[in-house]
Parts: sequence; C-alpha cells; structure tokens
Amino acid sequence: MKIARLMVLPVALLLWSSAANAQGKPAGKDAVLYFVWPQNGATIKGGFWARFGLRNMGVTHAGDNYQNSGHHHLLIDVNEPIDPKEPIPQDKSHLHFGAGQTEARIELPPGKHTLQLVLGDANHYPFDPPVVSEKITIRVK
Repeated sequence: MKIARLMVLPVALLLWSSAANAQGKPAGKDAVLYFVWPQNGATIKGGFWARFGLRNMGVTHAGDNYQNSGHHHLLIDVNEPIDPKEPIPQDKSHLHFGAGQTEARIELPPGKHTLQLVLGDANHYPFDPPVVSEKITIRVK
C-alpha cells in the first residue's frame, strides 16, 4: 500500500509538468504569419489553393517538438478569439495542417468568408505570444 502511494506522487508531478509545458511555448522573435494567397478582398471563383507564409520561425509536423517551429491552422469564419490556454479546436472552421503543409485546396460555399492563420506548437496550442495572421476577407462566387 505504501509503495502504491509513493508512486502516485511522481506520476502526478510528471502529468502536471507535461500539461504545463504544453501551453505557452515561446514564439520566435519577430515571427510573422501571413497569406501568400488569397489576398484580402480577393474574389475567387470556386475552389482555390490557399498558400501560407511564415517568417522567423519554421514549419514542422504536429507532434514534432522542435524549438522555434510549429504547424499551420486555418480558421474559416471564426469570430471568437483562440484561447491561448487550450489546444486549437479541430472542426470544419478550424482546419489543422499537422503534416507541415504550407498550402491547401479549399472549397467554400459562395459568399463572403473570413480566413485567419494560427501557428500551433507540437500539441496544437497557440504560442506565447500567439503567432497569427491578419484576418482577411474573401468573396467566393
């Protein structure tokens, strides 16, 4: 019984330290995340290739915990801010590019849409400070 109690504390401390390290990974100095294409205000007919740009940090796969690197997440028509203490959601409005992609074919219904990029760390958490692009607006015909 004493051995079981003695083992609980180290395991609990290990889990607590892993959770604490998953949040707030420091962002690269002067990191800039941006859209290569489309540009703000673009009118697009049908599906399109979205191309992502990143300066002063590297792009890697989700799960790869390399310093000063992360992977892209595309937010489509998202109005609420990302919670820096929570992993970036994964759904039809929060697309993950965990294989290190820097471009993707996007199909959206006709109408006005907003797009924004967020760089996530190995565990899909935003960096501290968050590395985000400007939010752009496009129109799909």
